[in-house]
Amino acid sequence: QVQLVESGGGLVQTGGSLRLSCAASGRTFRRYTMGWFRQAPGKEREFVAAISWSGGSKYYADSLKGRFSISRDNTKNATYLQMNSLKPEDTAVYYCAAAESIGTMRHDYEYWGQGTQVTVSS
Repeated sequence: QVQLVESGGGLVQTGGSLRLSCAASGRTFRRYTMGWFRQAPGKEREFVAAISWSGGSKYYADSLKGRFSISRDNTKNATYLQMNSLKPEDTAVYYCAAAESIGTMRHDYEYWGQGTQVTVSS
């Protein structure tokens, strides 16, 4: 199996930036697609971004294009989410996930981290 651990969350003001990291261990020799999801209180878990193993394919939620950027470093078994121009509505628990094929749906992903809290104050 694959174990995923997120880090980098915290409290920031509106307009600020954060960089989330996802560290993978276990069956990291597999060419997993990596994704980020988020879940705000009282809402469903929603897709944020995804990246293929090679980095050649990236997908973003339409509302986040231009503000969020996903990347990965396979030599470090790490995936990142750069978040800029943060808004209060970005407040959520952010989850890292792994899948065998690229997708934008929760059910596409087999492995999940525990999440990291991002809070954006107004």
